[in-house]
Amino acid sequence: MNYLDYIIIVVYLIAFLGIGYFFKENKSSGDYFLGGRSMGWLPLSLSTMATQLSAISFISAPAFVGLKDGGGLQWLTYEFGVPLAMAFLLIAVIPTLYKSGIVSVYEYLEKRFDASSRLLISFVFQVSRSVATGVMVYTMALILQATVGVDFWISILIIGVITLVYSFQGGMKAVIWGDVIQMVILFFGIIICLVYGISEFGGFDNFLTQVDQDRLTAVDFGKWGFHNADGNDEFGFWPMVIGGFFLYASYYGTDQTQSQRLLSAKGMPTIKKLLLANGLFRFPLTLTYCIMGLVLGTLLFQDIGFQEMMDTTYQANISSLEGKKADLMVPVFIVHYLPNGVIGILIVAIMSAAMSSLSSTVNSLSAVTMEDFVKRFNPNMTDKKYVMNSRLLSLFWGLVCLFFAFFAGNIEGTVIEVINKISSVFYGPILAAFILAILTKKTHALGANIGILVGVLFNMYLWLYVPEVFWFWWNAIGCAMTMIVAIVVSAVVKKQVNEGLEVVFYSGKKELFILGGFFIAIIVFSISLPMLLS
Repeated sequence: MNYLDYIIIVVYLIAFLGIGYFFKENKSSGDYFLGGRSMGWLPLSLSTMATQLSAISFISAPAFVGLKDGGGLQWLTYEFGVPLAMAFLLIAVIPTLYKSGIVSVYEYLEKRFDASSRLLISFVFQVSRSVATGVMVYTMALILQATVGVDFWISILIIGVITLVYSFQGGMKAVIWGDVIQMVILFFGIIICLVYGISEFGGFDNFLTQVDQDRLTAVDFGKWGFHNADGNDEFGFWPMVIGGFFLYASYYGTDQTQSQRLLSAKGMPTIKKLLLANGLFRFPLTLTYCIMGLVLGTLLFQDIGFQEMMDTTYQANISSLEGKKADLMVPVFIVHYLPNGVIGILIVAIMSAAMSSLSSTVNSLSAVTMEDFVKRFNPNMTDKKYVMNSRLLSLFWGLVCLFFAFFAGNIEGTVIEVINKISSVFYGPILAAFILAILTKKTHALGANIGILVGVLFNMYLWLYVPEVFWFWWNAIGCAMTMIVAIVVSAVVKKQVNEGLEVVFYSGKKELFILGGFFIAIIVFSISLPMLLS
């Protein structure tokens, strides 16, 4: 890196401080946490994809595709459940949540069950999301330290302070528009790495002659994910479709970091476009960074110099990078293969990856803490005091996430696997709580709470003692376990049932047809990839 790269990084950081100042006028909860419910579908769609993809797609997913044993294009199967989940949310879940006028999505559980259900799920969300975000920031900071030479603690402080300042000032509008900018930078970075990687081979055809053909197989109908003790029986078609459906339905519909964007929309037409965009655009983006991972991974296996640079970087940081060598592939390529100026842009992309997820987490954690806990004890606070307390909570949760980043410690595997495992313990039971709340009439609060606890504990049991079950199944198993226990307890223990708010369904035949057709199309395309690339 030279002065040009550092200038680009400094200008970028200053610009984000300006975003917070530009959107600093927030007068109520609707302004600070929902952007005044004035956001259009395009910025919301980009923000949603940035939050889901940015922290992992640029670094860890290509490392999985290009380097991990048993990796390759089977990563695309992660996307199979997305269109189905978007269709389910559009019809059965989001219309009811949006019409309720809530800020914290967990508020609906209190309206349908009672305060204990709301606080239980809110607490689970706060713990799991802050830990997962801390792991992500930790790994991004280690990578910056290893490749650029910035000390670990300085990297965390830079990422943390800049993100907290613009999130503190601007609220949801600053977060969303910051995500839009970061998503554009990230996609630009993926394309640059892909183009430069192919140029190192002298063209795409030369790359195809050298790529490991086994890594081109995306779909395996023979793997069911129930004999996973050796870590090789993963990513079969059925666990990825079924488990993926439950994971993404929970993530987009019941995780505050995503549902808050849906609740920020102008109306149901905007939400319809937002869910369609996420159902249709994610796969092409994922395919792009998967091909990038294949290109860079193949280059690494072919280029001794690339291997030596990876080894040198890893050995110099072995005490802190244990288990994450593969995550160095993209940053090492950037620093050693790209020209100055471009390096600065792509280091900015890495920082964007961390800042986008951190800003979304901080704003969402602040929202649920304010709505689910603080407001409960002071319901009549003024709008001015509400916004100030919300900003202080943003700082608090930002510091908590950074605390976890400093003490994330020795984690195994690539960061993307760690974050997804943490999430998969909770996503199924949380989704079950909302399905029970919206789609059943006889389930009461006690049944729901016991079901949630049993679902989470059962998933933790699978994680610790039944490694044969591939973790993607946890999303479906946890959801099913929660619903069964909740329904049985509600039938056996007679208690008063709160009917909650009006349930709203959206009749979207056109959207169902589009998403269903796209689901079939991406499966056929993925199956055909070995032939297309051979």
